[in-house]
Amino acid sequence: MSERVSDNVKKVIPFSPNKQSREEPGDPVDRSGQAIISLLQQAADTANSNCDRAMELAHKLSAQLRASEERIRDLEGDARHYHDRAQRAEKWLTRIYKDIEEKFFERKAGRAE
Repeated sequence: MSERVSDNVKKVIPFSPNKQSREEPGDPVDRSGQAIISLLQQAADTANSNCDRAMELAHKLSAQLRASEERIRDLEGDARHYHDRAQRAEKWLTRIYKDIEEKFFERKAGRAE
């Protein structure tokens, strides 16, 4: 039985070809395959680099957007504050105008009669 096992082991064919097989150092098939693998690696490296740059830019723009939104909220608050102040100032000016009208111009009109 041990003879059968040793015979079966000898019959196993390796998956990858041996370097000792009929490969020639300048075989066009091997050079083409290596060139394709090299180009694929370059393409993958370029794609990864582009993806990394895009992610960095997206994070940078996201941070700028958040800062801009916060600044907009601050400016809207300031605008509301100054709008309220302008309305109060307008009310005061209206009151002052009426007081001046009553105190100075109505008396003169009363004296003229």
